[in-house]
Amino acid sequence: MDIKQIQELVKLVNKSNIGELSIEKNDFKITIKQKKQPVQQFVSPLQQQVHQPQQVLPPATPTPSGVKSTEPLNVKADNLLTIKSPMIGTFYRQAGPGKPIFVNVGDEVEEGQVVCIIEAMKLFNEIESEVSGTIVKVLVEDASPVEFDQPLFLVEPA
Repeated sequence: MDIKQIQELVKLVNKSNIGELSIEKNDFKITIKQKKQPVQQFVSPLQQQVHQPQQVLPPATPTPSGVKSTEPLNVKADNLLTIKSPMIGTFYRQAGPGKPIFVNVGDEVEEGQVVCIIEAMKLFNEIESEVSGTIVKVLVEDASPVEFDQPLFLVEPA
């Protein structure tokens, strides 16, 4: 059974009133269960604070007024913390097209504040900061794939 057949089975179960579907074929067995209520998943990373090795960040470039920069701020790199991806997925800086960006370089963030969304398997997971401080640099482009434990933001702790 290939992935397309499995996806079609999942669609069939989702569209119907079938609670559970099990198929056994030779050495292959699959069970698809339908949830009774839709669940929206919000994931908070278990470990986002990691001290970065010392590095010198290039000076920030001036931006036209009203435009937020993703360029790094001038700060000492020895005390920066990293917000990392808790999962594999697609990184988004805003909740949707036309929606405001969660955080920009220079923004103050508080512990528990949503800093981005990572889409994994059609679920949009809000990623919260586990540190308070100032966003120094955004390390990932919007709508880019990210890996587990990949650095997303550099934060200067408050």
